[in-house]
Amino acid sequence: MYPDHWEADVVLADGGTAHVRPIRPEDGDLLRAFYSRLSPESIYYRFFSPRPRLSDREVEHFVNVDHDRRVALIATIGGAMVAVVRYDRLKDRPGTAEVAFLVEDAHQGRGLGAVMLEHIAAAARERGVDRFVASVLPDNRRMTRVFRDVGYRVGQRFEEGVIELVLDLEPTETSVEVMAAREHRAESRSIQRLLFPGSVAVIGASRAEHSVGRSVLRHLLTGDFSGPVYPVHPTATAVAGVRAYASVLDIPDEVDLAVVSVRASAVREVVEQCGNKGVRGLIVVSSGFGETGAEGRDRQEELVRLARAYGMRVVGPNCLGIANTDPDVRLNATLAPTMPGRGPVGFFSQSGALGIAILQRTAARGLGLSTFVSAGNRADVSGNDLLQYWEEDPATKAVLLYLESLGNPRKFARLARRLGRRKPIVAVKSGRSTQGVPLGHAAQALSLPDHAVSALFAQAGVIRVEDLAELFDVAQLLAYQPLPTGDRVVIIDNSDSLGLLAQDAAVALGLDTAAPVNLGPRAGADDYEAALSSALEDDQVDAIVALFTPPTVGGYDVRVPEKILRLAEGASKPIVATYLGSEGMPEELRIPGPDGMPGAGSVPSYPAPENAVRALAYVIRYAQWRQRPQGRLPELSDTDRKRARALVGEWLDTGASVEATHEQAAELLGCYGIAIVEKNEHGEGIPARIVTMEDPSFGAVVSFGLADETTALLDDRAYRLAPLTDVEASDLVRAIRTAPLLLGHKGAEPVDVPALEDLLLRVSRLGYDLPEVGRLELDPVVVGPWGCAVREVTLRLERPRGPRPELGPRRLR
Repeated sequence: MYPDHWEADVVLADGGTAHVRPIRPEDGDLLRAFYSRLSPESIYYRFFSPRPRLSDREVEHFVNVDHDRRVALIATIGGAMVAVVRYDRLKDRPGTAEVAFLVEDAHQGRGLGAVMLEHIAAAARERGVDRFVASVLPDNRRMTRVFRDVGYRVGQRFEEGVIELVLDLEPTETSVEVMAAREHRAESRSIQRLLFPGSVAVIGASRAEHSVGRSVLRHLLTGDFSGPVYPVHPTATAVAGVRAYASVLDIPDEVDLAVVSVRASAVREVVEQCGNKGVRGLIVVSSGFGETGAEGRDRQEELVRLARAYGMRVVGPNCLGIANTDPDVRLNATLAPTMPGRGPVGFFSQSGALGIAILQRTAARGLGLSTFVSAGNRADVSGNDLLQYWEEDPATKAVLLYLESLGNPRKFARLARRLGRRKPIVAVKSGRSTQGVPLGHAAQALSLPDHAVSALFAQAGVIRVEDLAELFDVAQLLAYQPLPTGDRVVIIDNSDSLGLLAQDAAVALGLDTAAPVNLGPRAGADDYEAALSSALEDDQVDAIVALFTPPTVGGYDVRVPEKILRLAEGASKPIVATYLGSEGMPEELRIPGPDGMPGAGSVPSYPAPENAVRALAYVIRYAQWRQRPQGRLPELSDTDRKRARALVGEWLDTGASVEATHEQAAELLGCYGIAIVEKNEHGEGIPARIVTMEDPSFGAVVSFGLADETTALLDDRAYRLAPLTDVEASDLVRAIRTAPLLLGHKGAEPVDVPALEDLLLRVSRLGYDLPEVGRLELDPVVVGPWGCAVREVTLRLERPRGPRPELGPRRLR
């Protein structure tokens, strides 16, 4: 049977896309055309001899495979075959197959060889092949390097003038890291191509003044885009005073980016024209796709499939557009009339309608952006793609996300954890009450409770805020002030009331603060300068809240902001202010940056002390996360993963879902060094509950809590993604509100926490290694000073719907 689940769209090293699929019997003409474009050198390296053409018999052999003993995958771009990889099982070496690949000369250097090897290796493992052998000529260094660079364990021997490479296909930490690094570079490059176009075509640039296409064209022109802009209109000779073309194919020069604003039913034709023109990326602002129902979803899927087949990424459909404030680009390909100035913040918004309001509020606060992307239905380009780009973008210091859904939450957590160590990520996730997915989004609803999602975000270092107001409050602090090194805050004010409000907020948020430093209602610039200088020099102070309100009688010293700003410039501690009730980045507290925008050291202002302290508390928690050790995945003794995989495979032969017996559950736990102890010779302890489950969005998730009615009533459970590091296992124990009962509450003897942490590590590794484990529940686990004992276990196995994305080969959604 044709394995259609092996089909995948992939991003190449230069940011373009290709389609990978199993070869078909009808692909003979594609294969002949592909072979005719190969250089004699490529043919010689593949077949070890000159071979000008393939015979009909050879073509017939190559295109007819059984997808088991003989497997072949091809890559296509624009309908043409550009690469092929195949394996043939060796009869005398069980579990071993000979592999070879070939890439068209014009597409070599784009990373196709590595992508094809990843996908053929995944197919091989699925068919029970665990080792590849490849024969390579000694001077074919490029092919040898591809085999070595995939990250698998490689052996080598030289025989009769040929190098034989042996690849062990068992995924290793190195191979997973290599695959992730390639994915990172490719997806980052694909976004860079969108944000740095040399030319833009606006397809559907109407002459009607307030039409969508005309608006995008006007914003490109008034924004002073650095390259040529080409309006496309079927009949007009000019739009907005710029020469127009009837089709993108009629434009005489290259087109890098196309903004599509035509009716939904006409988009397919436009995409095909753009593909034939060689356009690199599409922004589809047109509506009428997934947000309209089943017919629109089909149209949306066809749009993405077709665009990727031609090597193009798609922003949208039903989106606001993209913007890049880089002075060498000045790209405003959006429907928004207001575009913030240059700044250090990257912003991703799923909502097109909300995007205009977001940009207006960003500009009103004086907050500068590096780049902005509104993905709309997010059929292709997603927030995960932008995280890959922003990680390497030197112009972006902080990342803001407005999320309505998560297409690949586990990948989001993985990318955020890596990026968050270098740059803060602030996110608003709507749908707290429903966990629903807006119509049209390429995602599924989350099955975990919202507080669990928040915990998983926190595990990845994401600053999750409540609403857009808090998003901007935190962003303006992160953009222009340094991170605090601790939670010790000093409050400086000229009003008892303001100072007490700030102190109450700080205490409520768990910050360490002494009594506010009240300078009195007549305090002037010199008083503020002295107090701020003292706080900045004090080793017991990590952050400063400066509050200034005009006195009720008489004027005030207008030099106060000047003094605050002078001390803030170059300071190693963050300063936030409530200055005359101003919100954002007031001119008086700005250090001049590019184009009059705020520069580093500018002091953010908040209309109320509570807002300032709340923003500071978010940033302090993030800074503490970043300072903590990342932890490691410890080597666990007494584990037998191969035996565990064999067991679940055997048990699932009887059906798609199996409720394991007590004996089966005990046997599987034993593979991970976990024993079930029904009788406890040590006496009583505290009952706890440990669960690992396969969430459809996040993959393997571990939860922990005490096993009593109070815990159930208050839902006092903590959640983390598996596998746990040693640091995360320690955090998980201490994350529940009832943790003091385990740690020696009111003088009681603490339980054996290291033993509990070890059990959590083993359960999390089991859940991560075995996606077939739909739910494993240890309840109760009795913990005491003597250790911990698993008393009861329930286990449900489910046949996976496919490999976990992070363990399978790279592919686009």
